[in-house]
Amino acid sequence: MVNSSSTSRLAPLSEEPINEDHHEGSTTTHYKGGGGGNGGGGRSWKNWLKTHFSFNKKSDIKLLLSVLACPLFPVSVFTHDNNTKPQPINIINEKVSSSAQYIIQHFMAATGCRKLVGRVKNIYVTGKVTMATTDELGSSSIGSASVGSSNNGLSQKGCFVMWQMEPNKWLIELVLGGHKVVAGSDGHVAWRHTPWLGAHAAKGGVRPLRRTHQGLDPVAISAIFSTAQYMGEKRITGVDCFVLKLSANQSDLANRSDSTAEMIKHVMFGYFSQRSGLLVYLEDSYLTRIQCLGSFPTYWETTMSTKIGDYRMVEGTMIAHTGHTRVIITQFGDNLKSNHVSVTRMEENWTIDDVAFDVPGLSLDCFIPPTEVVQKDFPDEINLDWRSPPVSIER
Repeated sequence: MVNSSSTSRLAPLSEEPINEDHHEGSTTTHYKGGGGGNGGGGRSWKNWLKTHFSFNKKSDIKLLLSVLACPLFPVSVFTHDNNTKPQPINIINEKVSSSAQYIIQHFMAATGCRKLVGRVKNIYVTGKVTMATTDELGSSSIGSASVGSSNNGLSQKGCFVMWQMEPNKWLIELVLGGHKVVAGSDGHVAWRHTPWLGAHAAKGGVRPLRRTHQGLDPVAISAIFSTAQYMGEKRITGVDCFVLKLSANQSDLANRSDSTAEMIKHVMFGYFSQRSGLLVYLEDSYLTRIQCLGSFPTYWETTMSTKIGDYRMVEGTMIAHTGHTRVIITQFGDNLKSNHVSVTRMEENWTIDDVAFDVPGLSLDCFIPPTEVVQKDFPDEINLDWRSPPVSIER
């Protein structure tokens, strides 16, 4: 079990492209290797920057998994008070505005999740995904009934299984196109394992899995938005909504930054239907400034938007069963040729097959990180966030 004292020394890796000559064709997870931060990793990042997101079909699937498989929320479900032990966020926080409190109360009533608070200890979810890169106009095959190829690459079908245990433990296994990604948190450290990079830790404090908050866990959604800022009303995807905003604070951003990559912002907007009270849309934006020694700064912005729907009753609680996510990754800066702005787009459709509460036999041992998630596998020179863009490390 990794304790909190050791997590501050863990240096993570980012959602970078892969050395195509390394671990090609691996489809099983052994939680070995762990040295993805060494060797050819820097060369792979440099090549990715040089090609400005010009991927071939062989690397598309790894890019899709890096960005879409297991992104994290911008804020933790814990609050810190005067440097004391982190405490779970209350469902309704006294400091939240009356408007935000009304929205959360309406959401809890609409989903029927209030009866689950303090009673349900774990959640089990299985589902299917279809992912694809898209062209500059955003056209993609996955939005149609038949899945074929888009202009940039083939649509890939996959599936996932996810477990979550209070207060901040989760595990997800997602398989797509013969590749398997596993990510998890034991409440002290969040980690990820890919066939091409091995196991690596996420930088900064433990944050929840974004996929869980796409209508799958109403109690967690209520808790994490309990400290949100009310932003007003907006009509989106044809639905009149109340908007709540969450932002990573400067301390969290600093913990996820280093001398090369500065995390400038990470914000999340939740759109709650005025009529039904349900969460129908999530949108987050993540901006990183990259500057290596002797070069001009480059900025990378990742915007991820998810339409959430098909709420169904599961054991007396409304759970979302379908969704569509769009991602836009933009690179810009003075060091790009002719001030070129590079844009990469990708999409995901997801459906939920099964949801169960309080699964027997699920214990704390299920969330123990791989033994490879240790400092010796991740030198200090490589110190990036999962969702930050890749960068070449100059030695």
